[in-house]
Amino acid sequence: MPQISPLLLGLELAGTGAHPASWRRPDSRAEELFGAHYWVDALRAAEDAGLDLAFLPDSFALQSEGAIGRLDAVAVAARAAALTRRIGLIPQATVTHTEPFHLSKAIASLDFATHGRAGWEIAVSEGDAKLFGRKPEQDDRSRWAEADEAVEVVTRLWDSWEDDAEIRDRSTGRFIDREKLHYIDFTGTHFAVKGPSITPRPPQGQPLVTVRAADPHSIRLAVHRADLIRITAPSLAAAAAARSELRAAVAAAGRDPHRVRVLLDVDIHLAATADAAAADVAQLEDWIATDAPRTVFHIGTAAELRAVLREVETSCAADGVVLRPLALAAALPYLPALTPTLRDRLGLPRPVNRYAHA
Repeated sequence: MPQISPLLLGLELAGTGAHPASWRRPDSRAEELFGAHYWVDALRAAEDAGLDLAFLPDSFALQSEGAIGRLDAVAVAARAAALTRRIGLIPQATVTHTEPFHLSKAIASLDFATHGRAGWEIAVSEGDAKLFGRKPEQDDRSRWAEADEAVEVVTRLWDSWEDDAEIRDRSTGRFIDREKLHYIDFTGTHFAVKGPSITPRPPQGQPLVTVRAADPHSIRLAVHRADLIRITAPSLAAAAAARSELRAAVAAAGRDPHRVRVLLDVDIHLAATADAAAADVAQLEDWIATDAPRTVFHIGTAAELRAVLREVETSCAADGVVLRPLALAAALPYLPALTPTLRDRLGLPRPVNRYAHA
């Protein structure tokens, strides 16, 4: 059966693009990567095109090739908050070497700054323990168990202020009702946090939590904690199967699968013609050869990609897609052609012109 909800459209902004050689293109604006204008321009272009979500990847590790270095994703989202109006901003923030109290405050603050458009993509950090010197390197099981505790702490802290805790009673001088602030009193294997937060409950109550379901540990976290689950799949049929399995697991965990969205990563490169797009990618590969894509990909025109997106929706392969441009600057001008019209969203065909010749 077709999906009831319209297909969510997201864009991942990974530096100059997902391809490590994308910075060598003359249109890459690589020299602006560490300035605010680059990121604000890209996010506003995505918003103006009608996309729903913007994902900002982050990591403690330096890239091994391509453009080296990155800004803090939460800080980038905060910079763009006042200059965007509708698009959801979902920075990636690593839990492995970060205190959940700090993460809860940062994402809650972003939700206030965006008037309720913030999310948080959870990530763990492998091989970076020596950057911090606070604890030894952990194995996968420990990292993801810690991530699970971190999400529990963060979401409890978001709820540690009741919605009407701020009373601002000038006559009595009471700014808050302390009876409506709550100690979370969490004690786990990795964290012991008393609370409450120092930031009021976010506008959304709970900003959206995103998890990439890539292995048994991250899948378990996604099933139990995520509002948005990102997947990779080699085909739309494989994506549909993964979506069905995840929805069943979410239901088995006691959650409503209709409240969880599964988003398929789609690697893209867009150009005016399919031949031009293929030539662009051939140039990127000539500069730096990469492995074959691990997920659905499209190299061609925006109109052709629009057809792929319709197929994703009609085949129930996913509840949405996250477009991962190989070269970000090359994709931005074509994004408006991807967003559906109101008729598309309602499932109504475009009427045939009554005066046109057959």
